[in-house]
Amino acid sequence: MTEKEKGKAGLFYNPNYDPELTKERERVKDRCFEYNNIPPSHREERKTKMKEILGGTKGDFLIESPFNCDYGYNIFIGENFYANHNLVILDTARVTIGDNVFFAPGCGIYCAGHPIDKDERNEGIEYALPVTIGDDVWVGGNVAILPGVTIGSNVVIGAGSVVVKDIPSGVIAAGNPCRVIRPITQSDKGRFPSIAKKFKKQI
Repeated sequence: MTEKEKGKAGLFYNPNYDPELTKERERVKDRCFEYNNIPPSHREERKTKMKEILGGTKGDFLIESPFNCDYGYNIFIGENFYANHNLVILDTARVTIGDNVFFAPGCGIYCAGHPIDKDERNEGIEYALPVTIGDDVWVGGNVAILPGVTIGSNVVIGAGSVVVKDIPSGVIAAGNPCRVIRPITQSDKGRFPSIAKKFKKQI
């Protein structure tokens, strides 16, 4: 098996000295560099360039600069996707994102993991596990989503969370490690978060 085939199979692999993987990473990083240097007002040019980076898009989307990823072709986004500044996706495995998903600034999706054993880790060995995010998800600022995680639909992930395990649909979740806080209910419609209420009173 090649190193790429090992990675796809969820096995330990070493991407550092594999010519095919090295070439693919360099190609997409050049494209990300180009994308990040297109003026924000050139929306159609930016969208065309991003379609050259990602594995698949569906309908309209907006990804603010800078954006960076490892391979690009493993990333699939749904309709009405929005990512604020500094989204990093280490797509060593497939990343599937549904419709109406919004990322606040400074978020990361990390499919790549490394061995606990120092000798294996120092050799450059890693593993790759897919990440899946459902529809209608809001991810707060500086959230880290780790390898192998699935987030359901209609979910809010609080800012600063580290998502290390699956999150079910229809909940607010937050923390390090991220955990379910409560379900989202009909009473949340039209309701300010408590922090927003506090600041509204001060205005």
